[in-house]
Parts: sequence; C-alpha cells; structure tokens
Amino acid sequence: MKIAYLAPELPALSATFVYNEILQLEALGVQVVPFSVHTPSSKVNEPRVEALAKRTFYLYAQSKLNVLKDNLLCLLKSPVCYLKTLMMVGRDMWQVGLFSRIGLGLVYRFFFAASLARQLQANGCDHLHVHFAHIPTDIAMYASSLSAVPFSVTAHANDIYERGWLLNEKVERSAFFATISEFNKHYLEDKGVDASKMCIVRCGVEPNLFSKRTAVLEHKKTRIGAIGRLVEKKGFDTLIKAVAILKAQGETIELQLAGDGPLFQQLQALALSLDLSPQDITFMGAIAHAEVASFIKSLDAFVLPCKQDEQGDVDGIPVVLMEAMLSGVPVVSTKLSGIPELVVHKETGLLVSPDSEDELAETILMLINSPVLKNQMIECAASKVKRDFSLEHNANKLKDMFNCVINPYCIV
Repeated sequence: MKIAYLAPELPALSATFVYNEILQLEALGVQVVPFSVHTPSSKVNEPRVEALAKRTFYLYAQSKLNVLKDNLLCLLKSPVCYLKTLMMVGRDMWQVGLFSRIGLGLVYRFFFAASLARQLQANGCDHLHVHFAHIPTDIAMYASSLSAVPFSVTAHANDIYERGWLLNEKVERSAFFATISEFNKHYLEDKGVDASKMCIVRCGVEPNLFSKRTAVLEHKKTRIGAIGRLVEKKGFDTLIKAVAILKAQGETIELQLAGDGPLFQQLQALALSLDLSPQDITFMGAIAHAEVASFIKSLDAFVLPCKQDEQGDVDGIPVVLMEAMLSGVPVVSTKLSGIPELVVHKETGLLVSPDSEDELAETILMLINSPVLKNQMIECAASKVKRDFSLEHNANKLKDMFNCVINPYCIV
C-alpha cells in the first residue's frame, strides 16, 4: 500500500499531528510519499522529522517552467482528462465567484495539481490523503481528476469554518471525508454534505511520549501555564486578565506562556497595563518540541482558554490538551468546537465560557482549592486520551480506510 500525503506545510511545528500520523502509519507498514504545498517556515529538530522533510516534495517550490511542462505533459498524455478537469475548475470558479480571489486561486492551484498528478503516477501511489480542506484539498481534487488516483481528506477547524469553500463538492469527490470531532461532523451535515462519506478520525498522541509525572511539585506559587502560537484564537489575553484578577484577590499565582506569534508584544503590553510583573508572568517565547513534555510537567495546571477570533477561526481539539492530560496535569479550557469531546467538565478537566476572564479566574481558583476533584480528573483524563485519542488507534483506523478504498472488497 503506497499512500501519498499532502499538507499545507510539512513538517510544521503548528501541526505536529500531521507528521506524527505519517510516522505512525509507516511504523504500521504503510509506505507514505509526502507532499507539501509550502516549504516549512521553521525547522523541527528531530532526526525522524528531518528525514521526512528531506524526502518531501514541495509543490510551490517548483519552478514555473517545470509546472508548465507538467501541464503540457498531462494535456498530451490525456487531453480528454485534462480538459474535463479544466471544466471542473470552471464550474468551481462559477460557484465561488468567477473573478473572486478564491476563484482565481483555484486556477493557480489547478496548474500545481498537474505537478502533483505527475508525481502520484511516477511514484505509483495508490491513494492520496490530504490534511486540511482548503488549499491542499483544492490541489488534491484536481490532481485526483488528472491522475485517476482517489483522494480523501481530514478536515480540522478553520478549513471548514473560516475557509470552507466548495465543501459539498469536496466531500462528493472524495473517497471519504474525515474530520477530527463530532462537532465538525454535525456542522458539515448541517451544511448538507453527503453524510455517508463522513467519519471521525482524531488527531492522536503517543501516550509513551507523555507519561504521567511522578515528581511532586514544590512551587512557592501555584504555577499555571500554556503553550501555543500567540494568536487571538488561543485566548491568552483572557488568561492574562484572569491572572490579574487572581492576583488582585491576593492569590499567589504565576503564569508561564510558551510560544511565539504576532501578538507577543501586544500580550506583553496587556500584562504591563494590568500591573503584572515578571514574577507574575513569564513570556518564554518558542520552545523546542523536545522540551514540551518537561514544560507541561512543571505546571500545576494547564490552561488554554480558546475562543473564536474576529475572522471566525477556532481551534478544533488542541493536541496540547491531550499531552497535558497524559502528563498528569489538570486542564482548564473552553466550551468551544470539539474541545468538550476531550475535556468533559468535572470529569477529565474543567470548562468555562470563551472570553470570560471572571469565570476563568473563578474556575482556576476552584481547581487550586479542590485537590480531591483534581486527582480524580487527572486519572480520568489520562484514561480518556489513551482510549479515544491514541495515535496508533487512529492511524490504524486510517490504514483500514485506505485499504478499503484501494480494495473495495476488503472487510474491516
């Protein structure tokens, strides 16, 4: 079984679940041929991932001359197929707006789809799987039409909410259309997509990499923290405001934020305006992937108050919450998107309303003062992740689905 994989950026620190899924599939005996739309914006310093990057084909890094050559060869090899796909692009452009930015983008992506199609055929790929239902799936569905290699999709969050163009067409043309949460599945079904093509495949984690901590923490202050890109949808402004409320109430608490992003200086300014000193909050910047586990285990609580940003972007089910739960660190997050499918209130963690610093402060305080509840949630949280969000379990599910596409007479 030879499966091509396409992602927006591979490998990407902001989407570790994609390359972890590829590596897990390969461990299960699947031969994976990796493709990426863009070249990585940052390097992942891990030998297995570096080796993956070296054998990844980067579509947008190809010269215009090579892309033109691939289109001419596709046209000469199968003019009917090429023109049929071009007509598909035309219908899609009409659907989204002929001369809109998205419509013109479809034409651009069609040309790169010819390069992908040629690579799929040259590598003898049986199937193409795509992560994210926006730009990579545009390329994949046209490449599939040009190459006769079937494709499938894993949809996440902003790719169906903020950037969810042509969803009905993408589901209809795919062999199957997976998404990471029941919330997303219901959202897509409400949009009228073909429910028979839909399934749930979680973004999984490796339990062995995030074992429960055994050391007893001896902090002078309660240490809460989070890790993620410093962007609006993470809700770090709400977290900083909640810490300021707790400080004003006389609580001895400190916040550690790991990550970088466009809001770095803005969040620092917010902390300063709320009279939070470097002893109250530490902006750690980006940390290496290898340091994530030790950072999480140093915390008394992991708090990720996700929210919807101004453009409508939201997180799906953040993998870092799973990593904290496996590490034996209690989590607090929000009633948003698919998060309650992982964090069940007062069972595997605590949930608050998005954008509510008062409720968040109150809930953090409750966690601090409820050691029995905290210990119960820690045990339940780890069990839930191992049962429902195991990387191996979900990769095996994908492997079976790929097999059924390639071999229609398979029995799962």
